[in-house]
Amino acid sequence: ENSQGKKSQHAEEANFYMNCRAAYLAVLKSSLENIRSREQLSLVLQQAGRNPSQKTINKYWTSQTTTLNFDDFCAILKKEKPATKTELLEAFGKIDTEKTGYILHDELYKVLTTRGDKMTLDEVNTITEQADFNCSGKLDYNKFCALYLSTREQCCSTARDRLEGDSRLRQQHFGNQADSPSEGITPPVAKPSPRIARKTEPRLPKGDSRAPCRPSSAPSGRAAICTTLSVGASSNRSTRLIEPDTMKEWQCAQSKGCFYLEEDGEIISHKYRMHLPQRSSVCVTIRPSNVPQAEGRSCWLAVDTALFILKENESQDNLQLVGFTELQSKEMCGWKGELGSGVYWLLPFTTGCRLKKGKAPFPGEAKLLCRDEDGELALTKDCQAALLDVFETIDLDGNGLLSLEEYNFFELRTSGEKCDEEAWAVCKENFEMKRNELTRQGFLDLNLMEATDRDGDPRDLWVALLSLGYNKALQMTEACPFVIAVHAERGKPRIRAVCLETGGSQLSRALCSSVLNQGEARGLEGSDNILLHTYQSGSRITSVIENKSENKVIIHVNNEQSKNCLNNRGLTVFAVEVAPKSMMVCQHVVPLNQQEEWIYNCVHSLV
Repeated sequence: ENSQGKKSQHAEEANFYMNCRAAYLAVLKSSLENIRSREQLSLVLQQAGRNPSQKTINKYWTSQTTTLNFDDFCAILKKEKPATKTELLEAFGKIDTEKTGYILHDELYKVLTTRGDKMTLDEVNTITEQADFNCSGKLDYNKFCALYLSTREQCCSTARDRLEGDSRLRQQHFGNQADSPSEGITPPVAKPSPRIARKTEPRLPKGDSRAPCRPSSAPSGRAAICTTLSVGASSNRSTRLIEPDTMKEWQCAQSKGCFYLEEDGEIISHKYRMHLPQRSSVCVTIRPSNVPQAEGRSCWLAVDTALFILKENESQDNLQLVGFTELQSKEMCGWKGELGSGVYWLLPFTTGCRLKKGKAPFPGEAKLLCRDEDGELALTKDCQAALLDVFETIDLDGNGLLSLEEYNFFELRTSGEKCDEEAWAVCKENFEMKRNELTRQGFLDLNLMEATDRDGDPRDLWVALLSLGYNKALQMTEACPFVIAVHAERGKPRIRAVCLETGGSQLSRALCSSVLNQGEARGLEGSDNILLHTYQSGSRITSVIENKSENKVIIHVNNEQSKNCLNNRGLTVFAVEVAPKSMMVCQHVVPLNQQEEWIYNCVHSLV
């Protein structure tokens, strides 16, 4: 009986979290997005089957409240229970003193417009005009309560069905879920990005410590595990990465690229194919790029970076993880080893801990267009500087010119369409080119022409700049350029960007494989089928949850005891769902301040 009671309790808790997520995502785009107004709070509570009064809203949204997150919302729902049929009938019974089952409309008007959250006459008329529970000037409150309860359940059910049926919505909270890694991984396929307007011992650096502890914050009787890592200041840490400038005799190929933050919080980036003509010792590196900024302009956003190397075997339908950049020297991450001849895929990665949506204030909207001395339309200096920064980012080979292929990454990002050969020939006739490639001046003139064609309307310019990660002050806050370099001891390597898209299942599986191969595996206490894999690579900690059971599981994650840490989910406490016989990335954690010690202390418990 005790065992059955525990199972029932766990089932209720799992259902509660599912309803919380469904209600939250019915109003907000992501569970990482915060509730930002009283009206939003009221809407999400209604989606969860509550009917909050103004008194209830005032209790949770005070004069000091600016935002509430998903965790706050769950806590509110635990306190604010939905009204039961008995409670509703008792409330109506206090008005219907003669217990007839009816309330005269005149009495209903008097009560609803003078007590509690006072309603208007129009609002009361909306109730009394419903034929289902009104007749002869009276309200049948038994029928009204039945309809109210069924409507509430239908609202909750619709939200749950929407969540269950939309895998993209589920990933907003659960992260990218990957099946168990196999030898074959589907290769990336190029597709345009939508326009914005439209098991081994853990390997720890010296001075770090890992200590298991019993999770005191986990409820008694629940399978749980606590992981603690104390990591020293890492600003100058180096993990034996050979600097490329010491390999002067090696052949080198490199390419620029960029991480872009989408409206829904997803991160997209360039993906690359690398060709090695013969077996060779290879060093592959990735680092945030540091392009010189115009005077007075803020530096570009620098985020954590990594790179996963996948071998293409026989066909593009068969990719296999061969390495990832676990070595680090300052901001540069690298991988060293020997690779055979053939084709490889390079998948850039950032955790999303720093590259995420934010509401940081900026000093007003920049002006993009002006009139020159002759009265002709011109780009302002700030706009020119931003567009030249854009040019540096999309000039992937760094030759100071834009090829049609490079320019099309710009077009796909900003308009969702490609420029074909015929349109490129027209550009050649009207804008400065060298060797059939667009110059910096030609790029500026092309953007000015688009504004001129719209009679000085800067909206298209803003669409392009916002799509490329700029805010209205022309600060790059939602993008991070990077540089990939490949050094080979024998043979000339080649590298080419082939698409601009999310990492998808390929990157998720590569991440899971890297953590399983290099990290520490520990089972949840009392549940051998649930394994937690934790791996530290430089200034990043990644945890993967592996579910070997036949049933889906929900894992409660608590980071409240961590110090000086940032995670990619933006929540201290959250829950994740892992499908049967699968694994998923639970979270990535990086130091908030790399100049100081940071402590990762996380409790995972089975709901």
